[in-house]
Amino acid sequence: MTTLPDAKLYIDGKLCDATGGGTFDVISPWTGEPAGKAADATAEDVNAAIAAARRAFDTTDWSTNTEKRVALLKKYRELFEQNRERLGQLAIHEAGAAQGAVNRAHVDMALDGWDDYMAVFPQVEWEVDYGEKPAFGMIHKRLGLREAVGVVGAITPWNVPLYVNIGKVIAALLAGCTVVLKPAPDTPGMGAIFGELAKEAGFPDGVINVVFGADPALAGEMLVTDPRVDLISFTGSTGVGKRIMEQGAPTLKRVFLELGGKSAKIVLDDAPNFQMDVAMSMLVFHAGQGCAVHSRLLVPKSRYEEAKAILKGAYGQFGDNWGDIGNPAHIMGPVVSRRQMERVKSYIDLGQEEGATLLVGGNIRPDKGNGFFVEPTCFVDVTNDMRIAQEEIFGPVLVVIPYEDDEDAIRIANESSYGLSGGVSGSHDRAIAIARRVKTGSMSVNNGMCIAGDIPFGGFKASGMGREWGVEGIEEYTDIKMLAWPVGQAEPA
Repeated sequence: MTTLPDAKLYIDGKLCDATGGGTFDVISPWTGEPAGKAADATAEDVNAAIAAARRAFDTTDWSTNTEKRVALLKKYRELFEQNRERLGQLAIHEAGAAQGAVNRAHVDMALDGWDDYMAVFPQVEWEVDYGEKPAFGMIHKRLGLREAVGVVGAITPWNVPLYVNIGKVIAALLAGCTVVLKPAPDTPGMGAIFGELAKEAGFPDGVINVVFGADPALAGEMLVTDPRVDLISFTGSTGVGKRIMEQGAPTLKRVFLELGGKSAKIVLDDAPNFQMDVAMSMLVFHAGQGCAVHSRLLVPKSRYEEAKAILKGAYGQFGDNWGDIGNPAHIMGPVVSRRQMERVKSYIDLGQEEGATLLVGGNIRPDKGNGFFVEPTCFVDVTNDMRIAQEEIFGPVLVVIPYEDDEDAIRIANESSYGLSGGVSGSHDRAIAIARRVKTGSMSVNNGMCIAGDIPFGGFKASGMGREWGVEGIEEYTDIKMLAWPVGQAEPA
């Protein structure tokens, strides 16, 4: 098993150990054993990172020198490209990504998103002419200015860490903000590399800072409550998102929240590729650990038995073609941690208690190794009021729900506290009409790809607020200032 390099903190332009020298083990999802060590940040470290980011924003030209920012971010991107192999190893050994998933989502898609940010950045309108308007006997010229919001606390998850880190850090830096990145304790190395390469690229001290620790709450809560931090950008669970809003309220903290999902894929009875659409709904890619995955499959009652047979065959064909760290064709590995494995298994047990039928799977698989392996699992005979249909499991567990007609399918899809993603397959006009009525932030029609670095992504309802990626993702880190001045007298009424 590969040993990961020690993950260092990056504070005010310096790579460093934690104050006092504390470390914690980085556990491999594949073996359940330590794969490396990471600095265990103290409150003193986090305070120093916030102070450095504040000073860099307030006392340097970082927020106003666009040419400098773009040049450094291009150099930064080149360094990440040179470290592509290391990024892949981090995805495998920290996040538990199977080799077949590394390039498709963990590295290639993440770096492509960075390139998309650089491509759309010129579309940001830093000044908007609002024209002239009479008021109080004078004609007034109005000009809108877009400015960086300030210091950003970026709190990121463990499931696709490079992708989310890039989504937040690069957008904030392009906007002219300074950043304190706080990655999940499961994947500190994928945050530490941002510090290492920032130092190599020559970023001004304090513009980028990276802190992490064994206690996931310490640095996060300090960032959320500190008045020197202007905005929190968080991706993670809805429960933590609510706590961030509560803790940030005393300082009127601006927040971007990309939270959980329980997205529905609706397959219509006239889907041109009904068998393929049903079979491809198996929740196996990266062990189902994605906020935007379609974890509820809705199929028409008129073809429900057919759909179950298709799924049975598809899972059977998938078989044991997962969980081998050395197989480049595998797209599914373990879940990220023992805690997550136990959580997923508890939902599998709950589904059986609720009366759903276990079509396939349902077991922990120690035969795959000493890591955290949960086999692909599918429940049928599920009703939408069951907890397995309403709560985010974040594992390889698909639930299949029958519906009567289009109205019933829309009702079921919308009867969720979440609204992050979704899909519908069927004849084009009918599918588009349904997609327009599902209350969710993105909707794939006939397997269209609606998640990319050049378009906005985010949720409705309990799935969050704000948008990441695209021009809108950069603008999340800005404020609007209006200027107005008299240019002449108004004509008498």
